[in-house]
Amino acid sequence: MTILAIFDLDKTLIANDSDYNWGVFLGRHGYVDAAHYQAQNEYFYEQYTRGTLDIFAYSEFVFKVLADTPIATLLQWREQFMQEMILPLIQPQAMALVQKHMDIGHQCVLVSATNTFVIEPIARHFGFEHIIGTTPEQINGQFTGKVAGTPSFQAGKIARLEQWLATQNLSWDTVKGSFFYSDSINDLPLLEHATFPIVCNPDARLREIARARHWPILELFATH
Repeated sequence: MTILAIFDLDKTLIANDSDYNWGVFLGRHGYVDAAHYQAQNEYFYEQYTRGTLDIFAYSEFVFKVLADTPIATLLQWREQFMQEMILPLIQPQAMALVQKHMDIGHQCVLVSATNTFVIEPIARHFGFEHIIGTTPEQINGQFTGKVAGTPSFQAGKIARLEQWLATQNLSWDTVKGSFFYSDSINDLPLLEHATFPIVCNPDARLREIARARHWPILELFATH
């Protein structure tokens, strides 16, 4: 029977937030109005850390750049972003954690609130075949600025996983068990749903809950 190993991405497998850093990258290179974009980026990121983010409002903000820019240009930017800002964040212990589950034969899935355009090359670098993120709508190959389907955020991660399980002819009832690694209070619904919740570099609120519930706490990026 199938055992799932589910991973969040930002601050779980990489020691920063890819979505936030994408905004920093766009401003740094003048691809967007840096001051305006950074102010909005900070505003939404503060909401995210508090667990109060309006994912649709945030996605509308982020996806406008995708909708306003030709795909070929976006792909060039994304490759530059990957080289400059993501690869330096990827540490051997994070790669090894994912590989450990793959070697055991677990079905590994990356499930991130960040949009699929940003996370796909990062996920591939880790070796993930199965990638779930908030999906930017596309029509005739061009981004529209809208969200397609259910955002992969908070309880939406459970819904998106259920949709993916159905494509694999599986369900929560037919998998033997599930591991889920996350750093964020936003992922509490899926942590509670998983057979083996593991908090990884947790934020303060999630750390407190993990201690109270005796969930394992993994400090993947500890320097000592």
